[in-house]
This record gives sequence, C-alpha cells and structure tokens, in this order.
Amino acid sequence: MLGEMIGEAKGKRTARRVISTDGGLRIEVSFEDKGKLLGHDIMDIGTYWSAPRPDGSLYGEGQGGIMTADGQFATWKGQGVGKLLPGGAVSYRGAIYLSTPGTAFARLNSVACVFEFDVDAEGNTNSKFWEWK
Repeated sequence: MLGEMIGEAKGKRTARRVISTDGGLRIEVSFEDKGKLLGHDIMDIGTYWSAPRPDGSLYGEGQGGIMTADGQFATWKGQGVGKLLPGGAVSYRGAIYLSTPGTAFARLNSVACVFEFDVDAEGNTNSKFWEWK
C-alpha cells in the first residue's frame, strides 16, 4: 500500500551523455535538486542511465546521495520505467532504496520508496517520493 508522501524536490539536469550504442542506445543523465525529505531541507545529486525497450518505453537505473544542511546524508539506488514526451521531456516511475547511518532518514533504511521523476524539455526536474508500506 502506498503510504504518505515523504518528499519533493525540484532542480536541473546537469549533464547528458551517450554511454553505449552496442546492442542499443544507453544514455546517462546527471541532475541536482533541492527540496524536502521527511521534513528536512535536502540537496540531492544523482546519476542514472536509461535505455529504450522494444515497446518504446524506457528502463533505467540510478544512484545518488542526499544531504541535509547539518551534514546528515543518505545514499540511494533505484530503478524505474519511463516514457519520452514531446520536446525531449521524460517521465519516470519507480522505486528507490535508501541507506543512511544518520538519524534524519533512519526510518527509510527498511522501506522501499516509490517515486515520480519528471524532466521537462528545458531540463528542469521534479521529484516526488512516497513510502511504500
């Protein structure tokens, strides 16, 4: 069951590059965003790759790190499926798994978080996170 919305962030795509054309196209994307997670102000830096699937959808995997102003942090890994939108925009839905030694996000060590991640044609990002109970 989908739990409460636990965070939201907005930012910018910072880089794109082709990482492979062997057996299909694989694109790597990096982004930085700022927002809130469990009520804490955060900065999130992430990189993911994505590749088109035979039906035209996208599959991707990513990783990154979240940091609070007082230096607490969490790392995340995730995967999702998405679709291309007009003008080069993309929209993904998936799950991430966080790991932290600190207290700010400790409750997320033992749960899956589901996400919506959208990037518009200008490279602006919008992320939303829910706890999956």
